[in-house]
Amino acid sequence: MIDTIMRWVPILLLTTVTLPSTAQKVPFNRGVNLTRWFQADAVGSIQFSRYTYTDLEQIKSLGCDVIRLPINMHGMTNGAPEYVVDPLFYSFLDQVIDWAEELEIYLILDNHSFDVNENTLPSIENPLLKVWTQLAERYANRSNYLLYEVFNEPHGIDDEVWNKVQKRVIDAIRVIDKSHTIVVGGAGWNSYRNLEAIPDLGDDNLIYTFHFYDPFLFTHQGATWVTPSMQPLANVPFPHDPTSMPSLPPSLDGTWVAFNHAAYPYEGTAQRVRELIDIAVAFRDERGLPVYCGEFGVFIPNSPADDRVEWYRLVRTYLEEKDIPWTTWDYHNGFGLFNAGGNDLFEHDLSIPLLEALGLDVPDQTEYTKIADSTGLIIYDDFIGQGLVESGYGGRQNFYQESFPALGNFHLSWEEANQYDAISMNFRPIRNFTRLAQEGFALDFFVRSTIPGLSFDVRFIDSKLSESDRPWRMRYVVDEASANWNGEWQHLHLPLSSFSEHGAWDNAWFEPIGAFDWTEINQFQIVAEYGAIHSLEIDHVQITDLDTAMVQITSNNEQEDLSRIKIGPNPVNDHLLVQHELSTPTFIRLIDPLGRLLMSVQVDRNSFLDLSGLSPGIYHLVIDADLHQAKHFTISKL
Repeated sequence: MIDTIMRWVPILLLTTVTLPSTAQKVPFNRGVNLTRWFQADAVGSIQFSRYTYTDLEQIKSLGCDVIRLPINMHGMTNGAPEYVVDPLFYSFLDQVIDWAEELEIYLILDNHSFDVNENTLPSIENPLLKVWTQLAERYANRSNYLLYEVFNEPHGIDDEVWNKVQKRVIDAIRVIDKSHTIVVGGAGWNSYRNLEAIPDLGDDNLIYTFHFYDPFLFTHQGATWVTPSMQPLANVPFPHDPTSMPSLPPSLDGTWVAFNHAAYPYEGTAQRVRELIDIAVAFRDERGLPVYCGEFGVFIPNSPADDRVEWYRLVRTYLEEKDIPWTTWDYHNGFGLFNAGGNDLFEHDLSIPLLEALGLDVPDQTEYTKIADSTGLIIYDDFIGQGLVESGYGGRQNFYQESFPALGNFHLSWEEANQYDAISMNFRPIRNFTRLAQEGFALDFFVRSTIPGLSFDVRFIDSKLSESDRPWRMRYVVDEASANWNGEWQHLHLPLSSFSEHGAWDNAWFEPIGAFDWTEINQFQIVAEYGAIHSLEIDHVQITDLDTAMVQITSNNEQEDLSRIKIGPNPVNDHLLVQHELSTPTFIRLIDPLGRLLMSVQVDRNSFLDLSGLSPGIYHLVIDADLHQAKHFTISKL
């Protein structure tokens, strides 16, 4: 999104008769940005399980025909000078492209490798050339549902310099891939004002993008990432209303925000919004080039809800009136389509007024009812479990470490963590573990380290339900009494009933008062509570009533050929046949869409699984062989 100073510049616009556009047609109409998925600092930090085929299917059901996928592409490489793309990144992106092609929804690969606080330098050309030539080589033969976007929001760079860089990148792609559409944009944060500075780029298969966040005072009130922070600013109305306009917070006096505040009676009007969009319309009509709005939106926390909806209605209807396709920023998160304070569940938490304002289809919404969990669930097992959102901080976290996992293909490694850093995952929706705590369930995982005297906390944090409530913690201290830090995998099975209340941090420390609530589990964390942690490895984290101690075995045997594992039928009615020709013990785990472990059994070479008791839906099947190999299947239960 545009994260920069938006200054008011008076412009005299003459009223003219709008002539029909002769621009090329953009092949899609409306969609969303799918953010905080591939924007990780490194491929090992991508929570790939955050979105699935079902999420893309649901987005399409809203009436969307395009998804813009922001990617920190330069972070997905080994860095300067060669920027070689990590093969694991390809495996993730290939899957998303497969989903998009199957659903016939356009997918824009947006190179979002930018820093809001750093100007774009001419040297950006080297990583752009390196990365895009590699992606072009890999995807040249994929369908035309795939598009390339050169670079998101270049800023602090001269238009002429940026456009020369952009042209060289386009030319490099075209040496390899002559068919896929490329999305290009101007400097100045992809501003509509910088479109006219883009010269003829010598390619007739381009789409020209711009971003729209005007008036900035309204759309970014509460934003902390701008300088100065707009966090103190709240309840700015749209359109401007002198009776409800808040005064300027004293901390913003004398800044550019004060200037925009003074100009808001002019800037904060529907007429002004249309005038600014017309700048992009005029570029399209004068040059005969296809134009689309790649981002627009309003930050949720401090903006009046009804005014936010009306801004979206105005911008969306005017874009469509002018035949400009769009992708809103974003799907979930601070600018998203879901109600604030909910669980971000498609069936329960979509903002109906906002969907209507965007002209999207409104699916049936029902009230979410939380019930107590009665079966185990996966927290991490090669991937973070379904229904969990990664929220860790500090140290280097890699979810896909491949060196001798305890089970499966990967394990989680954590290096150079400072005291109080945490591996953290939020439960969405909030979970009720009351029955699990009462019925003997345990936190079960493998851990490995070589640090003498190592101690850390594993803990659950409940929800803060009111101003007087606190996010209370329930913890277990893992130390040398729990595990031997000899560099070998240690299996820990910690009953939830053995956890003890620790207290709460809520802008100050609060000692425990016996208020922890197992019915409101919001977060799971592994915390460097007692000092820095140089290196820690974790695997196969689950809540279970099964004590399945299966530690890493280093084998001299050759890797099993997992292609010899077959299942069927899929979709399945009641019984699933699993066939394999593996020489090692083979185990099956069946996991539901919320990450709960439903079954964990050893199977023979020909085994039938009775699935008659399962509800219709999508399930995850993991077949483990030789303790460090696994094959994953997605099965549909009819």
